Amino acid sequence: MNKHILGKMAAEKARLLLDSTETSSVQYALIDNGNITLSGQIGKLDQPVTHDTLYGIASVSKVFGSAAVMRLVDEGKIDLNTPVVQYVTDFKMKDGRYKYITPRMLLNHSSGLRGTGSTNETLFGDNDTYAHDTFLQILSEQTLKADPGAFSVYSNSSFTLAEILVERVSCMSFTSFIHLYFTEYLQMSDTKTPQDDLKGKKFPDLHVPEYPRQLPNSFVNAIASGGIFSTAEDMVRFSQIFMGQANYILSKKSIQAMEQEEYKRGIWPEDVDDCSNYGLGWDSVKMYPFHDYGIKGLSKGGDLSLYAASLIVLPEKKVATAVLSSGGNSVTNQLLASELLLQTLKEKGEIESIKSNKSFGKPIKTQIPQDVLKQAGYYASNDRQFRIEINKDGGLSIPADVETKYWYTSDGSFINEGGTSKISFVTERNGRTYLWKRSYESLPGFGQLAFSGYEAEKLEENVLPEETIQYWAKREHAKYYIVNEKYTSESYFFGNLSIQISLTDGLRGYWQDKKITGPNTAVSQIQIPGLSGRDTIEAQFYMENGIEYLRLNEQILVSEMYVKRIGVETQFRVTVPANGHAQWFTIPSGTEGKLMTVKLPQQGSFAVYDEKGEYPLHYSIVSGNNKVALPKSGTIVFAGVPGSKFTITISA
Repeated sequence: MNKHILGKMAAEKARLLLDSTETSSVQYALIDNGNITLSGQIGKLDQPVTHDTLYGIASVSKVFGSAAVMRLVDEGKIDLNTPVVQYVTDFKMKDGRYKYITPRMLLNHSSGLRGTGSTNETLFGDNDTYAHDTFLQILSEQTLKADPGAFSVYSNSSFTLAEILVERVSCMSFTSFIHLYFTEYLQMSDTKTPQDDLKGKKFPDLHVPEYPRQLPNSFVNAIASGGIFSTAEDMVRFSQIFMGQANYILSKKSIQAMEQEEYKRGIWPEDVDDCSNYGLGWDSVKMYPFHDYGIKGLSKGGDLSLYAASLIVLPEKKVATAVLSSGGNSVTNQLLASELLLQTLKEKGEIESIKSNKSFGKPIKTQIPQDVLKQAGYYASNDRQFRIEINKDGGLSIPADVETKYWYTSDGSFINEGGTSKISFVTERNGRTYLWKRSYESLPGFGQLAFSGYEAEKLEENVLPEETIQYWAKREHAKYYIVNEKYTSESYFFGNLSIQISLTDGLRGYWQDKKITGPNTAVSQIQIPGLSGRDTIEAQFYMENGIEYLRLNEQILVSEMYVKRIGVETQFRVTVPANGHAQWFTIPSGTEGKLMTVKLPQQGSFAVYDEKGEYPLHYSIVSGNNKVALPKSGTIVFAGVPGSKFTITISA
């Protein structure tokens, strides 16, 4: 394809991406048979972005994690089917099934790990390795969500364990390993991790629509899961490995192993158009729309709070593209990446034309069988529960999504009125019933992506003893606040730092997706392959030193009953206790509008939230300011190392 024409088209599409989404800047590159034939970048408001500006590549880091394991497979130091415990001998869990987890299961997401990783994984301007260093201890306190190998469900934890596996077997840090075996060979000088010296490196300006100030850079310290920084040019250089153009790095056998249809080893929906069908590290090994053209497509996407990334490789055609962005999301980046590849293939004569977008067509209603009506009820996915209603006229609705209605059709599925989405119900060999959703997603001016997956699992009745019912009834509407995030944690800005117990609108015996198992315990028992069953929780309420806490896997939350009101006096002090728990306060009436000035310790921060508790009105790590006008109601949190002292002054 003429470079000038491709460059012009890419620049126009990138500008469209900025104008039609919440993307702040975008960087893209395309490699064709070893030559980078396209490289460009653009930012909003004349944001200075260049070809060597570094972006967080988020979960695209998992391809590096997989490639690192496969390098050790090539060296005969790892066998994909040998239990991980033979390599990481101090890996233990409460659940004895952990002994059967293999490296293959880590890379194809079928390990059965709950997937929530650690606290303090993503920190503003802080490369603390806490998340990595405490990971094995955290796993030792958890059970598995399923038998190892039963099905593939997206798991960050699997790749953090894979990172540790690489380190133990190679006797090197993961950062040193990828530089020695990948970045140095491929001249990827702009691919770094939080553990590298980043002085002099350029990063994009980071913004979110809800906050006026520029945000500091953030570091993910579970590196193989999502912590690598890179550029679009470096990413397409990396892709040469998977096109057989760097066999000195990985063998042909290992490359082929990574692109096998690993998702088929366990429970998975019937094969249809889809951008999600796992290999080893890859999100997709038969990616739509390229599979429609008879072309193998490998893809991996990733999203962080501030960055998004997409890498697509067409190994047989020796062409690949990467799209990285600040803001936005990996789905829209993938749309741009697909568009660049399809245009390139068309101009080269590899495909005759670009196919039109697909649809399921307008629903043609048909009489609904009685047994289908029985599929109505309560369904759950990760951290949520919802009800499905099906009427005798064949209409299906989800009260939580009142704008979308589906109609029963002759092929046994329900199709929405726009013809873009299809729902049906499948009872799998494990006896569980799933809501199977297929959809085509597009963006004006771009092509189309397809998604297929089990979106939720039907919940079964859970009859509880009266004592347990009474315990949980007392918690209705109670709030709990997270206390074990580091003072630099991104969670104080982006996270849901408080949760509220709500049971009345759901199926009795459940809290969201979690099955209540006792007066003080609940556990998610859903087993959904793909994305909807990721990051499942074990919950436990407990008392310590007369204070009630809620533990959600590794997160610790304190009951609002033990949260004090901020003092009405003009000056007071707050000290972080020996356990390091953040200190929460509510804002009493009569103090709104008053100026709060905080004398901060060297290792401490504070954040102020309004009554809704969403984005902070003020977070000292972001603002660099120690003064804030207090809102009506709301909360304040002080976080720091044990013994940190804050002096607070309130003035009119």
